[in-house]
Amino acid sequence: MRLMAVHAHPDDESSKGAATLARYRAEGAEVLVVTCTGGERGDVLNPRLDRPEVWAGLPAIRQREMAAACEILGVRQQFLGFVDSGMREPLPPDCFARVPLDEAVDRLVTVINEFRPQVMVTYDETGGYPHPDHIRTHEVAMKAFEAVAGTSYEVSKLYYTCAFRREWFQAMHDAMGPKSPMGPVLAELPDTPPKWPVTTRIRCEEFFAIRDRAMLAHATQVDLDSGFMLHDRDVERAVWPTEDYHLARSLIPVDLPEDDLFAGLR
Repeated sequence: MRLMAVHAHPDDESSKGAATLARYRAEGAEVLVVTCTGGERGDVLNPRLDRPEVWAGLPAIRQREMAAACEILGVRQQFLGFVDSGMREPLPPDCFARVPLDEAVDRLVTVINEFRPQVMVTYDETGGYPHPDHIRTHEVAMKAFEAVAGTSYEVSKLYYTCAFRREWFQAMHDAMGPKSPMGPVLAELPDTPPKWPVTTRIRCEEFFAIRDRAMLAHATQVDLDSGFMLHDRDVERAVWPTEDYHLARSLIPVDLPEDDLFAGLR
């Protein structure tokens, strides 16, 4: 079994599906994280590290954080070699979002041909949130999947992550009761149903602690006092013990819903 997760920046692999990666690695699968950019134009989200020397050395720091997180998860990792676009308009001319799409697709196809995954995971067309690198990552992954279809390197299944949806935050909020810290988070989230429904739920609660350690390895990117870091982990294991996905493409027959990314391939 070979699983490839295609992400935009260092830390995305740890915040979106990390327990899944750790579970399949524990089962003996080969797991490769492909990171399209180095996160060079990212922010320092941890107020404890918001210091001039951290900002000055951020590209190198994020590479070290990436290596530490992947060691914790037990997975391989490869940078695709593009430069973070940032969120500020106009986007820099050298950034990932402005690189010709075919150039980025060719690089990912090369990695696919070398690793030969049966399963890929990436984002839907919204990117999960509207960062230009996340949207471009979706475009590149989809084009690469299509480019190798019908060849000896074809990928059988491609999934979208369904991380940080309102339903998850609502479930945590309801289960934690009156002292839940999720109210402000819920107030910022849209209450419209997601376009892509969950088709595949992966039980991985025993790997949540590994996921959290991998997230914390990205110290510059984690604010311990906000968002995902606020919920009770025992509540999460009881209420929502899965990481969830939408099966976007499959070249083999499938029977939905699924509880295994490799369903039909074992």
